[in-house]
Amino acid sequence: MRYGTNPHQAAELIAGGPTVLSGEPSLINYLDALNAFALVREADALTGRAAAASFKHVSPAGAALAGEIDATTAETWGVRVPADDSVLAAYLRARDADPKSSFGDVVALSRPVDGETADFLRTVICDAVIAPGFEPGVLELLRQKKSGRFLVFEADSTMQPPAREQRNVLGATIVQDRDAADLAAALPANPLLAGRTREDALLGMAAARYTQSNSVVAVKDGAAIGIGAGQQRRVDCVRLAGSKVGVWWLRRHPSVRELPVIAGMRRQDRLNWQIRFAGHEMTRGQRDTFCGLFGRGARELYDEPSWRQTWTDKLHGVTLVSDGYLPFRDNVEHAAEYGVATIIEPGGSARTGEVVDAAREHGITHVQTGLRLFRHWTRHAAVVVSARGLATTSG
Repeated sequence: MRYGTNPHQAAELIAGGPTVLSGEPSLINYLDALNAFALVREADALTGRAAAASFKHVSPAGAALAGEIDATTAETWGVRVPADDSVLAAYLRARDADPKSSFGDVVALSRPVDGETADFLRTVICDAVIAPGFEPGVLELLRQKKSGRFLVFEADSTMQPPAREQRNVLGATIVQDRDAADLAAALPANPLLAGRTREDALLGMAAARYTQSNSVVAVKDGAAIGIGAGQQRRVDCVRLAGSKVGVWWLRRHPSVRELPVIAGMRRQDRLNWQIRFAGHEMTRGQRDTFCGLFGRGARELYDEPSWRQTWTDKLHGVTLVSDGYLPFRDNVEHAAEYGVATIIEPGGSARTGEVVDAAREHGITHVQTGLRLFRHWTRHAAVVVSARGLATTSG
């Protein structure tokens, strides 16, 4: 490999893995690519729709099924609207969920990369793509990105990972069954979980399975628009996911979409300003810069909170999936502020009754699956990596 987790760590791939068609991966590139492809492959199988994920640091920044591209997404990325069932539509929706986090991501697609998707990938900052195939001429286009350093992985969509996975940690060798629980079977039959709501729940469960715990995933209309991961307190995951949902939604407000266009400003810079503006997250110095760029009227609107709350109150139909049980009712109360209409969680805590009561009070459908989806293993079982000079493999 190019290096291990960090540049000062040597590493090598000694078994398995996807085919590298371009570039020289590091250990993290492999981990992101393998886990991302596992997610989109599973989401596609569960729903029958093309799926895409934007992966960073062994968790998804966004994940989505192919579907309609809204006006904000089309404006942001400067694209001609693709077909609703295309892999490009899936990736646009995935990247638009949390576009600051997706900067420099690994792109995973559940179906072969076509020319339209390859052309788009050449215009954004991303480090790698993994897919089960590439249409004629596409590979040559992708190999030109980043002067040949862009990573291209070809996944084997027929590969079945081993039933057991192993990890060595500081001299201890741990083996466990791979998490292969049937997500569709765990989701109970419920008339309130019909159609798109069920698809959202399944996508959220698949995303949670490949997100570092603790995690919650907020999904709307086939796109995971807010993912809170890796927090010790579950309520912080809910709040983090909720804040991302809020920014995603506020980016659709006319005042954010219609910020003046600044000549020479790069797309990502404009997007970053829109996100800071929408989320009310500027430092004092950034507020001064913002005023100089976009005018005093935009600065005054930034400081006015009422329009954000009025717009956020219009958000509805969000499904929240938790990889572990919600321990207290405050999780529900925070979720309710961001348009959550359905909560999917394992249930079974000492206070699940209180959580159920809170959901009822807020008009939220509460569904218990009995299935926990914790993820603390950071590598795919099909790949073993070895740091040279160490006697154990590293996960």
